[in-house]
Amino acid sequence: MPIQTNPDRARAPTKGFATEPPRMRRRLGVAERERQILDSAIGFFAQNGFNAQLRDLGRSIGVTHALLYHYFPTKQALIDRVYLEMFEGRWNPNWEILLDDPQKTPEEKLTGFYDDYINSALNREFTRILVFSGLSDHAITDRFFSLLRQRLFPRLIRETRRFRGVTSRAKASERELELLMGLHGGFFYITMRRWIYGQGVANDQAPERFSHSLVRDRVRGYLLASQSLFAQANTSTASKTSGRKVKLNQ
Repeated sequence: MPIQTNPDRARAPTKGFATEPPRMRRRLGVAERERQILDSAIGFFAQNGFNAQLRDLGRSIGVTHALLYHYFPTKQALIDRVYLEMFEGRWNPNWEILLDDPQKTPEEKLTGFYDDYINSALNREFTRILVFSGLSDHAITDRFFSLLRQRLFPRLIRETRRFRGVTSRAKASERELELLMGLHGGFFYITMRRWIYGQGVANDQAPERFSHSLVRDRVRGYLLASQSLFAQANTSTASKTSGRKVKLNQ
């Protein structure tokens, strides 16, 4: 097996040989500098969490503390931009179009959504930043879950009911939501295994992607559990109702 070398070390000049003179650093425009700070902050917070000092962020990208605050007056202002970039900015309107498509089955919709969601949205920075936010002030997690409750969860509940043959548009019950969170949270845990715990995840495709079969199996398990559990609940309710009618007739 070939040994992977450190590319930075491989490019380092050999001691004793002449090197090229340093190039003049190009002065960045306002938009470019702001983009540089934002991109660096995403990686910085993903690696160090939100208790890290912005002074260290500035030092890592070669800008002064004063210049950093010129673009982002407070640390919270920078965190807010990170949220907009990494969470709201990565929301794909096509997900809603897919889930609202009347021509597709619930299994096709959920599998298609989660296959794209776990591979396009739940990258290393997204996963680690969400975890760090949950361990600090919840500012990002609260906003993100509010987005999910508005734009995603109602659609998933609707499709789950459709799979069970239920047409009710009533507010989701706690049981329905908990079952759904088992599915949704399970996909996030897959990314945590990779990006937090450093563990491998079974894959039948390219190493950089999460497996389509893994997504499909979890969606099928969720839908079957939903149909089975709620069928049992309906049977139990019907039995109790039938029992009450017998007593009343007696």
